[in-house]
Amino acid sequence: MASERRSETQSAHHAETIPDDQVSWADLEVVVSTDRDHASVVALVECTLVELTHEPSGAVFVSRQVGQSTRTQYVVADEVGEQFQKRHFDDRLGWHETTVPRRNVRDELIAQLTQSPSTTAGRSGEGAASEPDTFVVKPVRELRTL
Repeated sequence: MASERRSETQSAHHAETIPDDQVSWADLEVVVSTDRDHASVVALVECTLVELTHEPSGAVFVSRQVGQSTRTQYVVADEVGEQFQKRHFDDRLGWHETTVPRRNVRDELIAQLTQSPSTTAGRSGEGAASEPDTFVVKPVRELRTL
């Protein structure tokens, strides 16, 4: 109980000291596959979607396989956060953009964050990935489009 109060106090103090131009998720990066349980991944995705709706930010999932990588970005496309712009980049094919509903973004992110490296390698017919897949939330101005 005392540790919970101390944690709440530290969190409140931390929130008061963060400048308005620096958001709490600024350094959010997750290496995939995680050892998180399914409920934890769902909670992370739900929190991410809330942040994307309230802040000018985007979620980025980068998948790396030997000799190639793909990057998928999700950015809110409407004022209520029910439609997202999905930007997908493949080293071989370039950029492709589409608009998808929030439900699809949620499902895709959960699937991406719960996959295992062996599953990815098995589907691609390649060996193990040269670098781990990553998930990151960034301000929109820092998202790559080239």
